[in-house]
Amino acid sequence: MNPETEGTLLAFLVLLALGLESAVIKANPSNPIGFITLSIFFAALILWVVLLATGKFREIRKKPGELKKAFLTGLFATTIAYSLYSLGTSMSTATNSAIITRLEVFYSLAIGWLFLRERVSGKALTSSLLLFGGVFLVLTQGKWITPRKGDFLLLLTPLFWQLGHTVAKFTDYSPLTIATLRNTFGFLLLLPLAFLSGIRLTKLAVAEGVIIATTQTLWYASISRINLSKATVILTPAPAVTIAVAIAFLGESVGVYHLLGFLLVVIGTLMIAFEESGKR
Repeated sequence: MNPETEGTLLAFLVLLALGLESAVIKANPSNPIGFITLSIFFAALILWVVLLATGKFREIRKKPGELKKAFLTGLFATTIAYSLYSLGTSMSTATNSAIITRLEVFYSLAIGWLFLRERVSGKALTSSLLLFGGVFLVLTQGKWITPRKGDFLLLLTPLFWQLGHTVAKFTDYSPLTIATLRNTFGFLLLLPLAFLSGIRLTKLAVAEGVIIATTQTLWYASISRINLSKATVILTPAPAVTIAVAIAFLGESVGVYHLLGFLLVVIGTLMIAFEESGKR
């Protein structure tokens, strides 16, 4: 299997996991900052066990200079992004949060083109617009969203996710090591905020930790093989996947806007799946 196919399939696995993750986060009964900090701790713990068992930790000792990049990945993509996401969501609505953070695809196209010299084709841009439009229809049922206080923070969230991913693309560590260090540094930086806001251990925090450890390892394996922008486009319909699961397994009703939105998501996904990664 060639790297393009491998990277694309890995991104689709992350998409499915993210679609399920929303249900776990939504069911969380504790403080958002405390919850995500504990979840990141468990993710780091799991990843360190795997890192030590596989012997991958040796590359940290061999390439100590890469630690600075891993720290920046943790700072941008975990500490700052998750803080903005938690605070923004608490001051907005779940629908606004899901839609606004999906604008990440457009940040990715711009950052990939500017800093990673990734080729952005008309097909990729069209696919992104279709996917975002599909997610919007599924989540809003065709109604415009009402702006809220936290929306500006939510608008900044995907920017820091993408900055962290961009640094990771330049980091000469394996995907497993990057994911481990990202969560380690992210946990240590978030810990003071968690103590201030309150920490409560729950089974859901452990479950979220498993999801984070798995998705981030798969994610970094994906973007080491394909363009960051392509991988991000594939993740765009994650909220639609969550709703599809709810419809399929929880018996929720299907409306016209659901069907139109899912149709746009399917078309956009098929378009980007066969798009070749390349440099400009």
